[in-house]
Amino acid sequence: MSTISLKSIMKNLASFIIACLFSVLSISAYAAIDVYDFDSVQQEAQYRGLIEELRCPKCQNQNLAGSDAPIAQDLKQKTYDMIKEGRSDSEIRAYMQERYGDFITYKPPVRPSTWILWFFPPLLLIALIVGWFWQSKRSQRIASGQSGILVDSAAALSAAEKAELDRLLSRANRNDSINEMDRDITSIEDKK
Repeated sequence: MSTISLKSIMKNLASFIIACLFSVLSISAYAAIDVYDFDSVQQEAQYRGLIEELRCPKCQNQNLAGSDAPIAQDLKQKTYDMIKEGRSDSEIRAYMQERYGDFITYKPPVRPSTWILWFFPPLLLIALIVGWFWQSKRSQRIASGQSGILVDSAAALSAAEKAELDRLLSRANRNDSINEMDRDITSIEDKK
């Protein structure tokens, strides 16, 4: 009888824990929703555009709209306040960049400090394409015998290397002739 009551107690405890988890999750999901009152549809569109464009300093690869970090919440509030004050997009961007640097925006301005961000990837791509093109043309020339490089193989080898090469070639020729004789004998036996 005590096992039945223990099972029912465990079941009730598990139900209670699951209910608590669901309530905590629903409260946190509710807290993530931003509710701001705007004077016009233009202000709301301006706000939505800016929080989509500005990057969360903590999350790094997430915009303010998708981040639930406390700093993202603060930046959304500051953006809202500045829009309500009547500031333009460029003024809000300038404020954010002044405070958080060029990292805050997905489109950093073109200036000497950001040249590597703007010009290195295309230059690297061009260099890779030129290298690939040059390598493929070079391999085509070598394959067709138009490389322009003439090597006198006899002059390139020393006397010791020539002797070693001759020894290896004669050994390979002997092995080939033995293998050929084995094939001939095998083929004669197969014919019988």
